[in-house]
Amino acid sequence: MFDFSIVTSWFDSLLRNVLGLGDFMSILIECVLVGVLILTAYALLAIVLIFMERKVCAWFQCRLGPMRVGPWGVFQVFADVLKMLQKEIFFVDKADKFLYLVAPFLVLIASVGTFSFMPWNKGAGILDFNVGVFLITAISSIGVVGIFLAGWGSNNKYSVVSAMRGAVQMISYEISLCLCLITAVVLTGTMQVSGIVESQSGPFGWLVFQGHLPAIIAFLIFIVAGNAEANRGPFDLAEAESELTAGYHTEYSGMGFGFFYLAEYLNMFVIAGIATTVFLGGWMPIHIGVSGFDTVMDLIPGIVWFIVKAFGLVWILLWIRWSFPRLRIDQILKLEWKYLMPLSLINLVLMTVVVAMGWYIR
Repeated sequence: MFDFSIVTSWFDSLLRNVLGLGDFMSILIECVLVGVLILTAYALLAIVLIFMERKVCAWFQCRLGPMRVGPWGVFQVFADVLKMLQKEIFFVDKADKFLYLVAPFLVLIASVGTFSFMPWNKGAGILDFNVGVFLITAISSIGVVGIFLAGWGSNNKYSVVSAMRGAVQMISYEISLCLCLITAVVLTGTMQVSGIVESQSGPFGWLVFQGHLPAIIAFLIFIVAGNAEANRGPFDLAEAESELTAGYHTEYSGMGFGFFYLAEYLNMFVIAGIATTVFLGGWMPIHIGVSGFDTVMDLIPGIVWFIVKAFGLVWILLWIRWSFPRLRIDQILKLEWKYLMPLSLINLVLMTVVVAMGWYIR
């Protein structure tokens, strides 16, 4: 498997030794290029995900979806982005303008920050710290603050109710998400994202195979809790257009609304990407212990493995959204506090026993 860290080392050597740039200028240029790379990948994935959801939604409802702007409607998303960029950004009377302005950026920062931890291939992770799992959960929590401030700063009672719903829901389901990640950390013995992926090599090395039943349970809980964390249906109580006219971003226009819209779709991919990384081997190919088969699997680039797995989970999340009706707020909280969180705690203890007894696949 090609190691992308070789490319980064070569580029750093080019800046310092060939071009003769100092340490400060080299680091500055590298940071700017990495930032541009992250935002470009973020925007392109958002376009793909928006178009994908429209087509999947149409398929579930026996429709065609967007068809007129470009072949098969592929340019419809670009037209929508252009329209959104042209819209006026207005301020609500008697609103807290500072909170109103900063809220979309907090939501976007949380989404982009978590997205930066995605391990696209060996050596191709932008951020890879030894406490990576802890940082993923910490950075993603900033989005809760953004959603709450958006509703509170809008001076709209419906937005405030939606912000309260969103904050309660996200804080609640973060507990199950963290417990599932801790379960994976117990099995792999590391919190570093690259270390978690590399520990899933070998025949049937993906975590869902290694950890037997506890790993499968953690994976399923993670998908459900991640769907709720991303405010996706049937957990989209924060938006609930039928009773809240759109929710916490009702009073936003132009790119203020666009940031919330963008973050929601990328959060869906982030949840799928983290699940892929932690439970499905990330960029690691599947190996079954047969030399010929494993050799062929190794020929497929790691980035292809990661994208296929992640989009496979995105498809499942879209399937769930367009198959089930929206839940009530009491049903959502009951599901978390009475079922998912206790099950996650029991599963964590069970995984600890499995690791202590050595019952996992090495």
